Amino acid sequence: MNSWLQYKFLSFTINEWFYTLLIFAFSYIGLLIIWRFAISKISNFVARNPTKLGDLIVEVMRSTNQLTFALFSLLLGMHFLELNARWVTRLDYLSFLVIGIQIAIWLNKGITIWAKAKVVATDGSAENAVLTTMLSWILKTIVWSIALLSILANTGVNITAFVASLGVGGVAVALAVQNILSDLFASLAIGLDKPFVIGDFIIFGEVLGTVERVGLKTTHIRSLSGEQIVCGNTELLKNTIHNYKRMAERRVVFEFRVTYDTKAELVKKIPGIVEKAITSQTKTRFDRAHFKGFGLSSLDFEVVYYVLDSSYNVYMDIQQSINLYIMEELEAMNVNFAFPTMTLNFSKNSDLNIVLPEVDSAKYN
Repeated sequence: MNSWLQYKFLSFTINEWFYTLLIFAFSYIGLLIIWRFAISKISNFVARNPTKLGDLIVEVMRSTNQLTFALFSLLLGMHFLELNARWVTRLDYLSFLVIGIQIAIWLNKGITIWAKAKVVATDGSAENAVLTTMLSWILKTIVWSIALLSILANTGVNITAFVASLGVGGVAVALAVQNILSDLFASLAIGLDKPFVIGDFIIFGEVLGTVERVGLKTTHIRSLSGEQIVCGNTELLKNTIHNYKRMAERRVVFEFRVTYDTKAELVKKIPGIVEKAITSQTKTRFDRAHFKGFGLSSLDFEVVYYVLDSSYNVYMDIQQSINLYIMEELEAMNVNFAFPTMTLNFSKNSDLNIVLPEVDSAKYN
């Protein structure tokens, strides 16, 4: 039995491999028990004292990969083998690599959970969605960069020269993808300056529609005709943007015309009728109604009022009611709306001869 245990495999006896596997098993089981015990205690504490930080810690701990425990336990067990100094150093490097990657995974998971909770808490509004996405992307890049540099530094790599080379390479990459970076910074500007948010109705250039999504590179807009318009953030910010969702009230100017045969007494009454038509509506504020002037074929009136609601449908409903009210009142007064007309007066002594075209009567018999 003892001779069999002294049999060597890869320069180590079976006895040494047995102890290594035994330490690996105990370490792995012990780490699992500690991990589950910690999650149970923290979960119970968070249940009694609910906090966002507590929920975040529990979710991060639950995301721990059991493969990490297995690798760490295996490396711990291999330390009990009689290895030379070079292999011991390599095992230390590998242990630091496993621990470093697991810490980076924890931080990455925490950032992801925080970003999702932030967006959900604000109903996905653009200023939070864009800023949160950008911040999470930046934080994850920093986390993995620090993890990579720490691992390289621990393995003996001269990270000063490495970082310098990355800086030169970064400049080259930035020049190659400058359009993409431009859109990224434009999306950050949208998040910080907040010219619009998801759900706003905007107009810029020849594009008009409702904002559906603000991404890192593009903004998606649903037009009135139904199609989706995808616009680069940089190109979008180059335009003057009209945001109708943020309009607290809508100023409305409209005109109408009546015929020249309308008596002056009736003309005086028309502005009062228009005012009554507007003030009888809800969500309106009357400004003015005037007999504006004498047109070529009509007496012109100009009206200004405010709709105390940004909805276009509300505005159209109110304008329709006002128009119908004015029509009914003018009809009751026997006042006619004007349309372009021209009156020709001929003198009896006029030498004007009007020649009518000949008509072939046979064609109509």
